[in-house]
Amino acid sequence: MRTGLIAEKLGMTRILSPQGEHVPVTLLKVDACQVTDVKTTEKHGYNAVQLGVGLVKAKKVSKPVRDSFAKKKIELKRVLKEFRVAEDALLELGAQISVDHFVPGQYVDVTATSVGKGFAGVMKRHNFGGLRASHGVSITHRSHGSTGQRQDPGRVFKGKKMAGHLGCEQVTTQNLQIFSTDVEKGLILVRGNIPGGEGSYVVINDAIKKSRPENAPYPASLMAKSEASIKAASVSAPQETEEVKSVEAETPTETTE
Repeated sequence: MRTGLIAEKLGMTRILSPQGEHVPVTLLKVDACQVTDVKTTEKHGYNAVQLGVGLVKAKKVSKPVRDSFAKKKIELKRVLKEFRVAEDALLELGAQISVDHFVPGQYVDVTATSVGKGFAGVMKRHNFGGLRASHGVSITHRSHGSTGQRQDPGRVFKGKKMAGHLGCEQVTTQNLQIFSTDVEKGLILVRGNIPGGEGSYVVINDAIKKSRPENAPYPASLMAKSEASIKAASVSAPQETEEVKSVEAETPTETTE
């Protein structure tokens, strides 16, 4: 059992396959997915690796977490997730995982927080048929009808399907297929749709109901340290270039006669 990945959902598009088929795919961005902690059986009682993605300001992180990352000499991460792994699949602290950790054609399970839809009725939330739309019903066409019992038991059982909050819960979609990967851009293209809104973070794991391909890297596909440093520099580069442009715009240019 090897580690998974944390990715950002960019949205959906379609791609023309070599067979001429229009394939709907979801774009997932993997940006500096780094090992931030390693758990071992001897010290913690189980084997796991903690991954982190995204940058966050130091003032938004508690002091104990800042001190922990400072000792490890790792940048603060916005999202952290722990993955249980086998003993031979433990990774080095600070290692960065590449998108070719998953291979085209492989099946994966994607976990994310579904889109919140607020308070919903039973027809939308539980697919109820509703009451009659014509005779004998006034105003309450979309209601759920009676919910209680008689004097015995005299209450509504827990778990009764009723109106309530819909969405904004953890959902796992299984057996999604990897269409392709782009190592240079850090993109993973997954066939079909996955839960979660655009800009949300999702967790990708090897499918538990499908066997892992033989050509899938084990324990992980790691980026070289030089590539990882270039990636980290490219993340912070746009902020620096914007500051330089703003300074150049404020300073007037001298003209010579």
